[in-house]
Amino acid sequence: MKLTVLMIVLSGAALAKGPALCKQASPGMDARAKLTCGNAQNRALARVPGARVQSRELEEENGKLVYSFDLRVKGKPGVEEVQVDAVTGSIVSVQHESPASEASEKRSEQTQPK
Repeated sequence: MKLTVLMIVLSGAALAKGPALCKQASPGMDARAKLTCGNAQNRALARVPGARVQSRELEEENGKLVYSFDLRVKGKPGVEEVQVDAVTGSIVSVQHESPASEASEKRSEQTQPK
């Protein structure tokens, strides 16, 4: 009985959270995507088991519309950056970013004009 109540409460909490939302590099990009952020996130997490999402963004990179996820793996420094094609759903790239390269990327994003 207690286990059933706990499962209902936990599943309700997950539903209340709603679908995963991705920050968009430019407004309206999501209209071009065939895959939802949540579906892309599931594909990225399947590629890096045991990871948790640190950030998610819909952006254009190398002429492709991609969802980019920074995934943190417990006990491993840095993040795994997984890019999922927003049109086809295929994994475009999986790359490890060290803490130093992650910090450098953040600094360069802050100095770029918007």
